Amino acid sequence: MPRGGKKGHKGRGKQFSNPEEIDRQMRLQRQMEENAGAEKESSSESDEESSSDEESESKKRSGVEGLIEIENPNRVSQKNKKVAEVDVSAPRELSRREREEIEKQKSKERYMKLHLEGKTEQARADLARLAIIKKQREEAAKKREELRKEKEAEEAKAKR
Repeated sequence: MPRGGKKGHKGRGKQFSNPEEIDRQMRLQRQMEENAGAEKESSSESDEESSSDEESESKKRSGVEGLIEIENPNRVSQKNKKVAEVDVSAPRELSRREREEIEKQKSKERYMKLHLEGKTEQARADLARLAIIKKQREEAAKKREELRKEKEAEEAKAKR
């Protein structure tokens, strides 16, 4: 046994948090934040003088907290909007990914339009390749036609 009479942590079973308990704690925390926001709004509406006194008292903190104003920029608090305040007709801001996706689609469409008109390097190369292939096929067709005519001429001579 260790000297202090305390047992070590090794060998003990691991304790895991229960998901329901975590959800419950998160709900309670949200409710506390909402209630705090509602209390601030109601107090600011009632009396500005009394609310400023309350705010100065709540801002008094012990130690360094009273000297430094700290706000976490990563923490986004949910601001509830009333139905009357929501403007549906206003244009919605697109996210960076959505903007990039739309830009990508537009550039693809522009490229395909230019490609079909034959103004891109790839289109020019394709057209040149097609012209070469057409020429080769025409020459092959002429040769086949000549061979067929020669065969007919030979068959006609053989029949005489």
